[in-house]
Amino acid sequence: MSSVETEASEATETTEAPPTDDLRAGILAAFESELADGIADSHLAPGENLWIRVKAEAWQTTADVAKHKLAFTFFDFLSAIDWMPSPFGRYEDAEVDTPLAEKLGQPWDLQTGTAGGETRFQLLARVADVRNRHVGVLLKSDVPESLTMPTWTGVYSGADWHERETWEMYGISFEGHPDLKHIYLPSDFEGFPLRKDFPLLPRIVKPWPGIVDVEPMPGEEPGEGDDAAEGEASE
Repeated sequence: MSSVETEASEATETTEAPPTDDLRAGILAAFESELADGIADSHLAPGENLWIRVKAEAWQTTADVAKHKLAFTFFDFLSAIDWMPSPFGRYEDAEVDTPLAEKLGQPWDLQTGTAGGETRFQLLARVADVRNRHVGVLLKSDVPESLTMPTWTGVYSGADWHERETWEMYGISFEGHPDLKHIYLPSDFEGFPLRKDFPLLPRIVKPWPGIVDVEPMPGEEPGEGDDAAEGEASE
């Protein structure tokens, strides 16, 4: 055997097997068994987390399965995300003299997170089994153009305020919710503040104050920390 073949053989022998997570793999299999084609996609990060994206029509069933069949009795949170890139860019880089009309209505590409997605808005919810397995699962679903999803309040009472906040901030309605009304904003408020195309006017009229008169850290020369700060902001 040549030295090249020997090195290749040794490399193969020392290659570590990919990490496994039997607990979360079993949970994913259980959801797949219960929901069948109601699952759109999933992603398992061994030892870290499990993401399951379900179809909108399976959203309410998913809550029932999670709590009553798979023992995920603890409701952690429910919220939404807007995958549209901000038409205003980063507010610290805002061009004060650019009219809003030129910032809005620009074409954009949909780029979603873990387990994918096909719509601008997604619901995110996390539930956990805190009694036996001590593990949680992140459930998500694409919100249809109607911006209406079934409520989880009949399964998880804690979803009440979370759905109200999501309705208030993103404009997503929850069919069957007992009392959708404002928590933070006045009843005549127009717009949805957590949508990416909602303009934060103070940031447009005046540059972000965080980049003005930045003082160096003790022991730093002026400008020394600028590169690091820019790197953190870009992440």
